[in-house]
Amino acid sequence: MTPSTILSRADLDFLLHDWLRVSELCERERYSDHSRETIDAVMDLSAELAEKYFAPHNRKADLNEPRLVGEEVELIPEIGEALRRFADADLVGAAMDAKVGGMQLPYTAYLACMAWFYAANVSTAGYPLLTTGNANLLLTHGSDEQIDRYVRPMLEGRFTGTMCLSEPQAGSNLADITTRAEPQPDSTYRLFGQKMWISGGEHQLAENIVHLVLAKIPGSPAGTRGISLFIVPKFLVNDDGSLGERNDVVVTGLNHKMGFRGTVNTAPSLGQGLHTPGGEAGAVGYLVGEENTGLKKMFTMMNEARLGVGLGATALGYTGYLKSLDYARSRPQGRQVGADPASPQVMLTGHADVRRMLLAQKSYVEGALALGLYCARLVDDEKSGSPEQAAAAKTVLDVLTPIAKSWPSQWCLKANELAIQVLGGAGYTIDYDVEQHYRDNRLNPIHEGTHGIQGQDLLGRKVLAGGGAGLTALTERITATCDRAAAADGSGGSGGSGDSHAPDGSHGDEAELAALLRPRVTRLIEVTTELATVGASDPEAFLADATEYLEATGHIVIAWMWLEQVLALGYRGAGDGSGGGSTDAFAAGKWQAARYFIRRELPIVDAKFDLLAAGDRTTLDMRDDWF
Repeated sequence: MTPSTILSRADLDFLLHDWLRVSELCERERYSDHSRETIDAVMDLSAELAEKYFAPHNRKADLNEPRLVGEEVELIPEIGEALRRFADADLVGAAMDAKVGGMQLPYTAYLACMAWFYAANVSTAGYPLLTTGNANLLLTHGSDEQIDRYVRPMLEGRFTGTMCLSEPQAGSNLADITTRAEPQPDSTYRLFGQKMWISGGEHQLAENIVHLVLAKIPGSPAGTRGISLFIVPKFLVNDDGSLGERNDVVVTGLNHKMGFRGTVNTAPSLGQGLHTPGGEAGAVGYLVGEENTGLKKMFTMMNEARLGVGLGATALGYTGYLKSLDYARSRPQGRQVGADPASPQVMLTGHADVRRMLLAQKSYVEGALALGLYCARLVDDEKSGSPEQAAAAKTVLDVLTPIAKSWPSQWCLKANELAIQVLGGAGYTIDYDVEQHYRDNRLNPIHEGTHGIQGQDLLGRKVLAGGGAGLTALTERITATCDRAAAADGSGGSGGSGDSHAPDGSHGDEAELAALLRPRVTRLIEVTTELATVGASDPEAFLADATEYLEATGHIVIAWMWLEQVLALGYRGAGDGSGGGSTDAFAAGKWQAARYFIRRELPIVDAKFDLLAAGDRTTLDMRDDWF
C-alpha cells in the first residue's frame, strides 16, 4: 500500500500509543467507554474522510474564492459535502460530553484525528474548528437554555459558529472595540457596530450561524474590563428550535487572502437596519454569563483555537514534507560528486543537501506534532486526572499554549519553504501542492494572536505566573527527561520498554542529546530571572524582545519533545548515526531527526539568550523618523 502524503499513520500511532499511551486514559471514568480499538477506529474514519472528501477539493477551493452575492456568500459545493460527511460521522462533538450528544473521546485522540483534516484541506477544516470552539465556550459559560438552543444543533452539523472579536480600528488591541450592546426590557440586547476579519461569518453551509460577539454595554468600565460576550445568531431561534426572523447581522464585504481561501473571511455589520427583527433596529444578542466578563470567557475559545492553529500549522508542514519527500524519491537529477558523467542519474534523495532539507523538515514537523499531542494529553489530564494531576497539567499547559501555537506557525512554515526548495522550479508552480501549503501556512503566525503577542503572553504572563510556578513546572519536566536519558541503561524510556540499544549493539546517544539540552534549560531559568528583574523597573524593556524569548524557549521545548520520542522508542534501535545500524527504518529515522534538531538547531538559542541577557536596546531605542 502506498504511504499517504497527507500524514504518517505510523507516526501518529507511535505518538499516541507508544509514547503518550492514550489507551491508559480509557481506564479513567471519563473515557471508560473507549479503548485502543475505538480510538483507532475513529482515526481510520478520519483518515478515510480526509482522503475522500477533504483533500480532493483543496486546490479547487484555493482557485475559486468565496463570492459575495447580495447578502450571501457562494462557495464551491464540495465544501458543504465535506462538512456534511464530517458532521454525519459525529466528529463535531467527538471530544465533547456524552450528555450533550458528544462522543467523549480523549482530546489527545481527537486532535490526532483533526490533524488529518487540517493536512488534507485546512480551509474546509476551519469551519468545524471554529464551531467546536464556539460550542465548547458555551458549554463552559452558557446557560442550559443556550446550550440546548445553540450547541446541540452545532453538534448535529445544522449550525456553525464564529468568534467575532476584531474591528477595523481594533485588531489585536480589543480594549478599543466600539461595538455597543444596548439592554432591552426583555433581557436581550441590541448590538450596533462593525466587525472585521471574521472567518466563517457568512455562508450557506448550514441552517444558521451562531456568532459570539464581543461588545461594550453603555456605562461599562473602559478598556478590556468593560467587554461583554453575546450570542448573535444569523437567524433568531424560536423556543421550539425552529428558525425565526433574519437577524440584523449582515456581511458587507469579504477579505481576500493569500491562503486559507476556502474559509470565507468577512466584515460583518451589526444593527445597520438591513433587517429589523421584531420591527426594531439593532442585531438581537443574548448575554453569555455576567456583564463585563466577555474577554475572559472568549479566551476559553481562543486558547482552544490556539492549539488548533498550532496543529493546523503542523499538519500543513507535515503534508508538505511528505509531498516533497515523495517527489525527491522519484525525481532523477544529477549524479554524485565525482561520479562518471555517463553514469545513471540519481534521485534527488541521493544528494546530501536535499537530505539536509528533508531532515530539517522532518525534525520540525514531527517535533511540532509531538508538542501538539502532548498539550492535548495535558488537556485530558486536566479534565480527567486526580486533583493533583489536573492542577499540574494546567500549570504546564498554560506555559506551553503560546509555544504550541507559535512554534509550529514559524517552523512548519519554514518546512513548507524547504519543501518548495526541494521541488526546485516545480515547487513554485500551481502544478504541485507545496506552494499552496506555504501560502496557507503563512496566515498562522497571525491567526489567533500574532507571533509577537504570543511572546508577550509567554514572558509577560505565563512563565512568571504564581511566582514563576509555570517556568518551574516546565523545566522540572524537561530536566526529568534529561535525567532519564542520562541514565538510559537498557531499561527503556518514558512510553517505551526494553533495550535502548540498536540491534547491532550501538548506543542511541540518549546521554549525549540530554547533555546538549540540559545547559540550555539552565540558561533559560537564568535569563528568565534576569528579565524578571528588568521588568520590575522597566516593563517596556522587559517585553521588547519577548519574541526572541518565545523562539528560544520554543526550541528548547521541541528538543525536549525529541528526547522524549527517542526514549519512547525503547528497544527499537537507533543505529549509530553513520548510516548503518538499525534495520528499523522508522526508529532510525526518529533518531536521526532527533540528532539533527538537537545538534544543529538547538544551538541557535545560545545567541538569543546572549542577546536577552545583554539587555540590548537597539530596537527599543529606534525612532520613527529614523526609518
